[in-house]
Amino acid sequence: MTMENIALTEAVYYILLSLYSPLHGYGIMQKIEDLSAGRVRLAAGTLYGAINTLLEKGWIHALPGEKNNRKKEYEITALGKKIATNELMRLRELLTNGEKIIEGGSK
Repeated sequence: MTMENIALTEAVYYILLSLYSPLHGYGIMQKIEDLSAGRVRLAAGTLYGAINTLLEKGWIHALPGEKNNRKKEYEITALGKKIATNELMRLRELLTNGEKIIEGGSK
């Protein structure tokens, strides 16, 4: 299994999706809550732990900020977009196979 072919956690997937437009930490938390209709709520510690991991992997990057602004903004990288796209394809496969079996009866 290559790095590009791993299953993402729901939190990481939503963080990547939320960063297709630059956002700061609190904005990411709000966006994820909106995208999931309130089902997924990330605590600050979980979010910033994931952000640090994603920065190390090169899936997101921090945008240069103004010196007096404490809110650091993040954005998805080209590699991060590839990872998110691969996850979308993996999830589609899961959905398709589940629909075949569950909705189509076992064959």
